[in-house]
Amino acid sequence: MKRTFVSTVVLTVVLAVAGFAQSPPAAKPATPTAPSAGTSLATAPATAPATGSVKVGIIDIQQAIIGTNEGARDFETLQKKFEPKRNELSAQNTEIESLKKQLSTQGDKMNDEARANLMKSIETKQKSLQRAAEDAQAEYQQQQNEIAQKILQKMAPVIDKYAKSNGYGLLFDSSNPWPQGPLLWATAGVDLTKTVVDAYNAQSGVAPPPAGAKPAGTPGSATSKPPASPATTTH
Repeated sequence: MKRTFVSTVVLTVVLAVAGFAQSPPAAKPATPTAPSAGTSLATAPATAPATGSVKVGIIDIQQAIIGTNEGARDFETLQKKFEPKRNELSAQNTEIESLKKQLSTQGDKMNDEARANLMKSIETKQKSLQRAAEDAQAEYQQQQNEIAQKILQKMAPVIDKYAKSNGYGLLFDSSNPWPQGPLLWATAGVDLTKTVVDAYNAQSGVAPPPAGAKPAGTPGSATSKPPASPATTTH
């Protein structure tokens, strides 16, 4: 899974919710119980235990973004938008492979000029494909990050409200596993990702994906990647 998706936008939510750590923790809540369906975020009972005098929780920001109805919808739309470009690059790659096969099977039967022209054609097409794939990758990544940024900006107040209402003094982003990220280990009981997603969905007004719809997948992953570069598609 590529982590650049989160790293370029996660600072927004960190800055937005950092302020809650300055507020005094709320009174110790009653014995935690799982929130029932439809419970609002502000009143949902806390599910994470206190650590010393500071209540700690974790949120997988990347999974929270793509787990929202809005994220699933927008990332799926983005994939469909880039499908023609993906097909175009695939067709270019197929053409290059065909020319390379021709060079491999018939090159020794060609005169020097014909063989040189074929080799030059392959090289030119490969460079063109490489540039096109890199441009598509950059554009896809930019639009992907724009979607994530938009959702994060609206998710930050949701996280802030929940943290303040439930006495949290510290939240970690668990998107990047250790050693890339700061989180070494945590129990499932301190994971607030689903709670945040459910609350975000409740206030967003965006309907969930139709039953049986194929998930959009993790942005940047094999299920949602933009056109592959020639380095991975040619020999």
